[in-house]
Parts: sequence; C-alpha cells; structure tokens
Amino acid sequence: MILVHAIRSVLHLLFMAVTVVPWALAVLIAAPFLNSTQVYWMCAGWLKLAVRSGELMLGIRNRISGFENLPVGTTAPAILLLKHQSTWETFCMPTLMPHPLAYVFKKELLYVPFFGWAMAKMDMIHIDRSKRAQAFNKVVQQGQRMLDQGTWVIMFPEGTRIPRGEQGAYKTGGTRLAVATGAPVIPIAVTSAKCWPRKALIKRPGVVDFSIGKPIPSQGREADELMREVEAWIEAEMRRLDPEAYAGR
Repeated sequence: MILVHAIRSVLHLLFMAVTVVPWALAVLIAAPFLNSTQVYWMCAGWLKLAVRSGELMLGIRNRISGFENLPVGTTAPAILLLKHQSTWETFCMPTLMPHPLAYVFKKELLYVPFFGWAMAKMDMIHIDRSKRAQAFNKVVQQGQRMLDQGTWVIMFPEGTRIPRGEQGAYKTGGTRLAVATGAPVIPIAVTSAKCWPRKALIKRPGVVDFSIGKPIPSQGREADELMREVEAWIEAEMRRLDPEAYAGR
C-alpha cells in the first residue's frame, strides 16, 4: 500500500509541475490586459486544478464546517488566521473562500520559477523579513487597502508548517493587523497533516477538516491578548478534530 501511495504522490507532483508551466505563462501573457481580481481568479484556476487532482489522484477530501461564520457582504472585511501543517491548505483556501485572498508571504517566493512569477502578478503582500518595522508598516498599508476593496487577508500565525500533533509559537502579526484596521479575525483549524505531512513526499488518502471559527472582534483589543484567544481556539479545535495526534500531550 505504501508503494501505491508513493506512486500516486509522484504522479501528482509531476502533474502539478507540468501544468503550472503553461498556466503561469498564460498568466504572464494575460496579466497586462486584466485587472487584479481577474488575475487572482485566473491563478486560482490552477489551484483548483491542483486540489481536484489531489482528490482524484491522492484520495484527499475536504470537509468544511463553520462556513456560516464567514462575514457576509462583498466588502465585509476579515483576517483569516490558520493552523499551518502543509501545502494543502495553501492551495485549498483560495478555492474554498468566496472572496479573493491576499497572502502575506516572504518576497523570496516570487523568485520560484513559474509559480513565483505568476504570484508576482497577483495583488498580494510580499515582505522583506530583514526589515521588520518597514515590513509591518507595509502589511498595514496594503492590508487596509485590500480589506477596503473586499479582499480578505490570510496569515499563518505560527509562521511555518507545523508537524501533526505539535504546536508552534503564535506570532502577533495577524492580530496586530486586525487591531490596526479594525477587521475581525477568523480562526481556522486545519488537519491537513493527516494526509499531506510536512515535508513528506508520500501523501495518504483521507479527510482533511477545515473548521472555521466565529469572527472575533478586534476593536479595542490588545494584539497579544487577541492572539492568545485565537491560539486557544485553534489548538482546542485541533485536539477535537484530530485527537489521535494529540494523545498523551
């Protein structure tokens, strides 16, 4: 069975590598003639292809709960703060959310051939981590602009992919942005490592849960205290969704 999973994983990886090249080239050619929203949904089309192929080739299925907790309205603001376990949720979120999303990411990703080049054409927030103060000012300025136009900002508060059953250090960048802009925070728990472990070549079939929490108001809050509330909800929900991974912890 492991051999079957390995073959399927390699085939899916090859499928993504082969399809991203023409898709990215199409984005680079079309971008000058499209607005930012059109470019976003064009890029999201490849993500849908990657997720759908993951369903068919890897046997990974998504199960979403709490969708009713998302703000309603074309310009209703939201800052999504997610548990980060694998690449899967990075691909899935634009295919699941009703609004365009703006990821906050390190600018080095823009140099990844084809994938990064296409990302550079999207209206996202790429930062230079070596310039922390300037980077956060850029996040606030661009984040406010995007929230005003109906784009939701998405961040991973732990900063990196965390192994299944473990907890990283929650950083306050997302809640600082929420306090600065007044946008509510939406905590989201994700169990992707059950099927797509961190840095693993072999993926396994199964169900990935996306649990969307209720909006947490940010106005009048302190960023540290708000992040502690986000952390408490996400980690409690992770233990509810994937108790096997947290047994004995």
